[in-house]
Amino acid sequence: MDIAALILWLLTAGGGFFLLGTWIARGGLRNPGVSRLPRPVILGHFLLAAIGLILWIVYVAGDSKPVAWTAFGFLVPVALLAFTMFARWIPVYQNRTTETDAAAIPAERSFPLAVVLGHGALAATTLVLVLIAAIQKS
Repeated sequence: MDIAALILWLLTAGGGFFLLGTWIARGGLRNPGVSRLPRPVILGHFLLAAIGLILWIVYVAGDSKPVAWTAFGFLVPVALLAFTMFARWIPVYQNRTTETDAAAIPAERSFPLAVVLGHGALAATTLVLVLIAAIQKS
């Protein structure tokens, strides 16, 4: 279970890196007034997920119950931030009308639907596997 959660977490991180890179490349950091995804939310999601992943790697290497629960604890705010971003992204995705002013197009409009949904599905599965693994250590 521990290794399966780690593999899924790494796959989830890959999708997250792709989405973050797309957001940055399309001007998410340069044009914060245009993006519907606030910088603190997107960067907080990334930072907390990265810390949680590092803790999970430490847990897998050392088999420490408190580290497993701490990693899970980091996933809870990561998931809450993810729901916030997803809710703010949906109207941007739905409103894909032709925009003549490129500066007015939110960076997150470039997110491929399959990547967003895949990232979310992998993340939800990872959250469940991490919880099950932490419970099994108790």
